[in-house]
Amino acid sequence: MRITLSIIKADIGSVGGHIKPSEDLLKAVKDFVVEKGKGLIKSFYVSHTGDDVAILMSHTHGVGAEEIHRLAWDAFVAGTAVAKRQGLYGAGQDLLKDAFSGNVRGMGPAVAELEFDERPNEPFLFFAADKTDPGAYNLPLYLAFCDPMYNAGLMLSPSMAEGFEFTIMDVSYTEGDRVIKLRAPEDIYDIAALLRDNQRFVVESIHSRNNGEIAASVSTTRLHNIAGKYTGKDDPVMLVRVQGAFPATGEVLSPFSIGHYVAGFMRGSHTGPLMPVVKNSSISFFDGPPVVACLAFCVHEGELTEPADAFDHPYWDSIRNKVSDKATAIREQGFSGAAMLPYSELEYGGIVEKMKTLDRKFTVRE
Repeated sequence: MRITLSIIKADIGSVGGHIKPSEDLLKAVKDFVVEKGKGLIKSFYVSHTGDDVAILMSHTHGVGAEEIHRLAWDAFVAGTAVAKRQGLYGAGQDLLKDAFSGNVRGMGPAVAELEFDERPNEPFLFFAADKTDPGAYNLPLYLAFCDPMYNAGLMLSPSMAEGFEFTIMDVSYTEGDRVIKLRAPEDIYDIAALLRDNQRFVVESIHSRNNGEIAASVSTTRLHNIAGKYTGKDDPVMLVRVQGAFPATGEVLSPFSIGHYVAGFMRGSHTGPLMPVVKNSSISFFDGPPVVACLAFCVHEGELTEPADAFDHPYWDSIRNKVSDKATAIREQGFSGAAMLPYSELEYGGIVEKMKTLDRKFTVRE
């Protein structure tokens, strides 16, 4: 069966600042999808990570389908109405356009989609991150699909021996989708050279070279490119197919044990370690730390199973403790150096005007 998986995510309002959406807001989104999705989608699941609401849908309409994107947009509009009625912070924050125009890309919400012919068993992982940007997935994807130190299947599984093809997008280019395709293993140094720059180059998708099928899809939205100013961090979502010709679930999860440093934290302007959290987690310390949740599903004839919470295991408690220590350590450095993002990433914030004012006060000494 040809099936499409779509995740569409948006921050449309939060309790007490950037902490979590209200129960009434979540209910409004779910109720809307239940009512308006009849006959349109096969199955769906609504969750939140921090203050971001994500709608996962299975359907047969293909990638970029207007009716699917409209369903999600209208569900977020319904949730925004609740957020405004409750006086939630940032009501409708990620809905950057006044009206739906056929596709949510370029309108604020993040979207990741996969289209494929179902295998007899079709497991996949749904990742949602908050208080960070799409480049947060660069290192985990590189390690999970290129490095046998994290993916033993690259050595042990004949179906992965040929490697994978990466499609990488230059998200700083705003005139269109500027992309490059590189192959692992022969291009891994070139892939690494690009993916080290999380703010400019982002993995958009990965395909198996064994069968040509898509393995992963990442949202690549940069909100400041749409709004022309800082409106919140991009909070990316990702879908990854696992097992068989793709990495095993544990091989995809393994790199998240690093708690690697990413952009995000308070006002989206700092550097912090990415913490793997359980589903429907909130945000706390310094509007962070940056967090990522992972739900594992199977889909059969378009029907989703209930999710298994991939980071809800005693092992990850020790990783969360490690990440907490790393977050505390870098926050002790305050605004200085690597603790805050470079000026190029702050150019849409209030610091721009401050720097312009200060620049006029400089003098050149004789």
